[in-house]
Amino acid sequence: MSYIPRLKAEYKERVVKALSEEFGYKNVMQVPKLEKIVVSRGVGAAVSDKKLIDHAVDELSNITGQKAIATMSKKDVAAFKLRKGMPIGAKVTLRGERMYEFLDRLITSALPRVRDFQGVKANGFDGRGNYNLGITEQIIFPEINIDKINRINGMDVTFVTSAETDKEAKSLLTQLGVPFKKN
Repeated sequence: MSYIPRLKAEYKERVVKALSEEFGYKNVMQVPKLEKIVVSRGVGAAVSDKKLIDHAVDELSNITGQKAIATMSKKDVAAFKLRKGMPIGAKVTLRGERMYEFLDRLITSALPRVRDFQGVKANGFDGRGNYNLGITEQIIFPEINIDKINRINGMDVTFVTSAETDKEAKSLLTQLGVPFKKN
């Protein structure tokens, strides 16, 4: 018997049924699902200090449990002293079991550690069923040792779903446990 993440099992048992009843899906394959989670961080100061990229890659790797990669600039910008191909950020794309594990840790342990947490904003949808969430401090994750960080940085978390509309995507993420603010 192989290990199945808690949220993945919950999706198959409860969320599919709840979404089918809410939106009237006839087939299980019509029910929207979480396809991937992309965690990214821009490091603008990396133009002058290359070690900051290594720190960003290490922190994202620790947080997600998967090796992060450095993102490269696509064009020259003279005002920022930026050349094409210079590392300017880090990102990780999570799919499958690791995606559900990360989402579970984000919901149950990281987000409740945010100071004065009321819920995440519900206006981060892009019109195509994807949701973007900005995190201001990486220290909310228990995997980060606060004594070993050199500076506090934020990161972006993008949830890519197979939903057609924002309403379906919000319902899916709510069923999975993402705590949206009450309007």
